[in-house]
Amino acid sequence: MREFLEYVAKQLVDNPDAVQITEEEKDNKIIFKIKVAQADIGKIIGKQGRTAQSMRVLLSAVAAKLGKRALLEVED
Repeated sequence: MREFLEYVAKQLVDNPDAVQITEEEKDNKIIFKIKVAQADIGKIIGKQGRTAQSMRVLLSAVAAKLGKRALLEVED
């Protein structure tokens, strides 16, 4: 899941080397925290949060296929 999320995020931003993803397991959920360069935050979030929401839907689908739950948080 982490590799999938990293691939999608790197394709969206101008500075793919600055993409950092950490994962934390909590209450039977995996929380992915994505951190990008300050200039690329808008590209990850998208207009009205649509890009971030789409990434969450894709991540949930991949997690469900593995029988898990996953959440995505965008850090400043």
